Amino acid sequence: MKNATPDDLTDVPKVDEMLCFSIYSAGHAFNQLYRPLLDELDLTYPQFLVMTALWAHNDRTVKDLGETLFLDSSTLTPLLKRLEKSGLVTRNRNPADERQVLLRLTKEGHALKSRTAPVFDCIGKAVGLDAATVNTIRETIASIRDNIHKKKEEET
Repeated sequence: MKNATPDDLTDVPKVDEMLCFSIYSAGHAFNQLYRPLLDELDLTYPQFLVMTALWAHNDRTVKDLGETLFLDSSTLTPLLKRLEKSGLVTRNRNPADERQVLLRLTKEGHALKSRTAPVFDCIGKAVGLDAATVNTIRETIASIRDNIHKKKEEET
């Protein structure tokens, strides 16, 4: 019987056979596609996600936004400070609960939404799939994410 050595990696999958790599590399491709479009809006991709979430539901807490975007406050706070400095959002303590920080789009933040149509159009065209297929893939990836989160919670 042959003993496995540290150099014997025959059972290790190729990178392009790994689901996590497919998702990671697709995310990287999206970021490259988004970058020049978002540069015109003076936003980074994470800032764009924050703004998109606020356009869908304004006047929310940092905690709620973090749960929506799967970001913790240590990641979200610097992002929000930059958006506030840019004049797109305001951050204020909730008078009813000083522990909460309320987020609100400014007039400029609302107005920026009207300039985002080219971003969404370009992404839709670049993906090259019909809406039903995109929705199925999105739901499948969301299910994978949720299963990973659930597994992580079970282990802690």
